[in-house]
Amino acid sequence: MRWSQLYVPTLREDPADADAASHRLLVRAGYVRQLSAGHYSLLPLAVRVRARIVAVVREEMERIGAQEFLLPALHPAELWRRTGRWESMGEEMFRLTDRKGAEQALGMTHEEVFAHLAEELRSYRQLPQVWYQFQTKFRDEARPRSGLLRVREFTMKDSYSFDLDEAGLERSFEAHRQAYLRIFERLGLPAFGVRASSGTMGGSASVEFMSPSEAGEDLVVRCPGCGYAANTEKALSALPAVADPSGEEAPEEFATPSARSIEELTERHGVAPERQLKTLVQVVDGALTLVLLRGDHALVEQKLLDALGASAVRPATAEEITAALGASPGSLGPLGGHGLPVVADGALRGRTGLTCGANRDGVHLRGVSVGRDVAVDRWADLREVAAGEPCAECGAALEVLRTIEVGHIFQLGRRYTEALDVAVSGPGGERVVPLMGSYGIGVERVLAALVEAHHDGRGIRWPAAVAPFDLVLTVLPDRDGTVAGAAERLYGELGSAGVRVLLDDRAERPGVKFADAELIGVPWRLTVGARSLAAGVVELTARADGAVREVALGAVVAELAGLVG
Repeated sequence: MRWSQLYVPTLREDPADADAASHRLLVRAGYVRQLSAGHYSLLPLAVRVRARIVAVVREEMERIGAQEFLLPALHPAELWRRTGRWESMGEEMFRLTDRKGAEQALGMTHEEVFAHLAEELRSYRQLPQVWYQFQTKFRDEARPRSGLLRVREFTMKDSYSFDLDEAGLERSFEAHRQAYLRIFERLGLPAFGVRASSGTMGGSASVEFMSPSEAGEDLVVRCPGCGYAANTEKALSALPAVADPSGEEAPEEFATPSARSIEELTERHGVAPERQLKTLVQVVDGALTLVLLRGDHALVEQKLLDALGASAVRPATAEEITAALGASPGSLGPLGGHGLPVVADGALRGRTGLTCGANRDGVHLRGVSVGRDVAVDRWADLREVAAGEPCAECGAALEVLRTIEVGHIFQLGRRYTEALDVAVSGPGGERVVPLMGSYGIGVERVLAALVEAHHDGRGIRWPAAVAPFDLVLTVLPDRDGTVAGAAERLYGELGSAGVRVLLDDRAERPGVKFADAELIGVPWRLTVGARSLAAGVVELTARADGAVREVALGAVVAELAGLVG
């Protein structure tokens, strides 16, 4: 490909609205352009990178016996209603009504449609099946941001397994887990698997694949000692025991007119956060619920949803809180005849001598014992794990990393196959409902995550496995055409040897050409100039580390073919 013919609209300055490095560099280097919030056009260079990512993913899917499909992106509402997800998906689902009045959805994922196809399976002899596709997905993100990292329209490789029993599902799940690790290794993307919540997907187990990055929106807890890793939505730690006093015989009121937060109660009344009982009022599937945590702990909403088997949660409004408890936020507590269900974090079990709000503004209670004074309806792990807490498995200090989710795999069980009446005849003629797994990789998110992991102050540094070209052949100006002629010959010979070459034949200054080559991130640059030609050499520069060396003109083709082969 000749640069003079390729559409690469590079920019000299960073776009003003770009926060993540991948957003900034993909726009500057002419890979993407925004159409509207959360919708991006991929330009020729990005299409080349995307195609190479897809090729690696496809090879690994076929390696585990998966068969490629292509399903519609527009789904009838009826399929989603049968699984209950028409309602539970909420506002993130794009919904529309066609001219005949039928409700439709733009697919966020394809469990329902693949399970619908599986209705034609008849016998256990047809199992296992592993089906996959590359298809556009749609999510009505409230706040699209960070370029390709959080969008409203994207490509996903989603695959689905159908197995006769639990052992088969485990094998399919493990095959995908290993395939994903190979995919990310081949792409040059640092990523590792972590335990995760299944969320609205449902099922018994899930693993997320996370790439460490400051641009990420997910926090992962990881143990440097034993390798334990989990999303904060699932993470556990071993908290040191807290020594409590025996406690008063009954809670005692005391005035706190200027203390309306954990911090203010500590500062003005000397009550340490770990000795406070934090009372949150949450609306869980439409019902007011009291959630109790230690004062220095934060609630993870997904843990609450998982514990209650609920689909939606939000903080109650000030008006809802006052109507239910008679006090404003900052003076709340679980004691009294409020009549609301109470869910408490396990760190509060057996605690005595605590302080909490008295459900009267400006008044708190001390000497509260959880078992004696507070009626807990359900105990659960609800708190967010913090860096430095002991690992629950080996005791080492945990670390918390910011990451980008690049893949997610689920053991769905029979949720979708039962809802859509998928069944086969078993070995004895009995009716068997297959178990299902779901496995996703966001293609454009992987592309952006690669940029986050591989860039410097001059631009992108693509790993060789995904780069849009292997080599930029930079032609320096000459007076008699000697340099251009030599470059043309090299261009033809390198292409014939299988090297993907971008010939920079533009009438630009050398500095512009060098800067653009570094910006777009091609792994190698071969510079042809009059002075080097006179010496019988050309200059080879590695984008990864900037190393420069001279290569004899007659050895260039063999050298480059070996480097990129």
